[in-house]
Amino acid sequence: MLLRFAPWKVVLLVGTLVLGTLLALPNVLTPEQRASYFGWWPSQPLKLGLDLKGGASISLELDPAELRVNEMRNVNRMVGDKLRETPLIPVRERTPQADSVVVRVANVDDTQRAMDRLKTLGGPDVYTISRRADGAIEVKFTEGHFKKLQVDAINASREAVERRVDNKGLTEPSITKQGDARVLVEVPGMTAGEVDDLVATLTQTGVLTFNMVDVKADPADYTPGVPRNNRILLPQVEEGVAPQVLMLDNIITGSDLSGANQSQDQYGQPAIAFTLHGPGAQRFGKATSANIGVPFAIVLDNRIVSAPTIQSAITGGNGQITGSFSMQEAERLAIVLRSGALPAKLQVVERRVVDASLGADSIRAGVTSSIVGVALVAVFMIAIYGLLGVFAVVALLLNMVMMIGVLSLFGATLTLPGIAGILLTMGMAVDYNVLIFERIREEKRAGRSPMTSVEAGYEHAMATIIDANVTHVVAAGVMMAALADGGGPVKGFALTLLIGVLTSMFTAVIVARWMMSIWLRTFRPKHIPI
Repeated sequence: MLLRFAPWKVVLLVGTLVLGTLLALPNVLTPEQRASYFGWWPSQPLKLGLDLKGGASISLELDPAELRVNEMRNVNRMVGDKLRETPLIPVRERTPQADSVVVRVANVDDTQRAMDRLKTLGGPDVYTISRRADGAIEVKFTEGHFKKLQVDAINASREAVERRVDNKGLTEPSITKQGDARVLVEVPGMTAGEVDDLVATLTQTGVLTFNMVDVKADPADYTPGVPRNNRILLPQVEEGVAPQVLMLDNIITGSDLSGANQSQDQYGQPAIAFTLHGPGAQRFGKATSANIGVPFAIVLDNRIVSAPTIQSAITGGNGQITGSFSMQEAERLAIVLRSGALPAKLQVVERRVVDASLGADSIRAGVTSSIVGVALVAVFMIAIYGLLGVFAVVALLLNMVMMIGVLSLFGATLTLPGIAGILLTMGMAVDYNVLIFERIREEKRAGRSPMTSVEAGYEHAMATIIDANVTHVVAAGVMMAALADGGGPVKGFALTLLIGVLTSMFTAVIVARWMMSIWLRTFRPKHIPI
């Protein structure tokens, strides 16, 4: 019998309603009350999206061309290490180019041996290693491997961006991947004046390297920024200072840092103090011990910050980067270095700032539309269906509470499309009751008793309700799957629609039927007021 509820079903039903109410409760408590009474509770208040709270939205895109260049420089270093293995294969030239590393061995007879050794760098699905017509060996990525590198790079970029945002102490940021090349950063409450500094922090590549200076090389023989024979000419950060030729193989990189903080040098000028991990400190100590009297360059994003001469071995693992920094620049660089370098530079493809006052207007409009919508629905249902309409309105209010509770549990962000999804599911919940009540009315006209009319109404309407719910769940699921890497407003709408379908089925069908069952068994009415 549809109107019979076993005790365990009643306990489960009431427990679900109580749990949903408790999950929604943090949304009506003050921060102090939440901290005092609900600090241990799994749900938190719904976060407000930028369209409701105001803030900054920045869409960043990874440059695949720069990624390929940077990765080729890494391959160039690995090629050098491989050819230096015992027995050494002497090299006349080793140069990373836009999409390959070109190697010329000193002895032509060693070419095949060098190619065989380089093939151990990775399988044929990673590198293609071939001999050119001029005798040089060329190492390239396969396209499949480079696509994998792009996926890994955007994931690494998202993580680096998240660390940089967190290091700046911004509240409730949202960092999501969009497709295969973009990262979307949303920071509620940020003003237009703060966005420039955030963009500068997020888009700085932050590639730090320590390289030996080739004091014997003539800068006139090199094109700035173009590698040649494992050397490169790089400009100085300070204007008016001549560029220098550096060895392309790094002594250490930013990944060797264990910490970086804004500090001051011995003259009270802004600087960056850093600490190295154990292996990095060992390599740096070994390099400085072997090159006393030779300058080395501290390079940040292909520009020489400083190039001090090694006076003695530096084995402590601590150091300081000095330059013509302002205090703000030093703090920003420290954040970038602590957060890790980007695989390639991120370009701003879209930036948008929503004023907080516009967000407040949106909240008022959303709340007003929700209240008006619920009130009109309540008036309609009670006017048309009387007491049964009251049951439907109570179930509708419980549905809203349950939706807010589930969204809070998932840590969802509420946006205007999300509010639209809530209103839509409330309308759907009312539709379910209308289908059921009209069927009950038909059964009543056919002369059935109140109890059998209600049972027949629910039984015959359920097939239609389930069909409608299946189509809504499929539509919401498709939107969620298609927008798994982003989607913003549409994804928020799909989430509220999906959750709303489930809570509507529970409240509009099960809870309303339970209330109707209690009424029928308690008062034993002779007819249904419909």
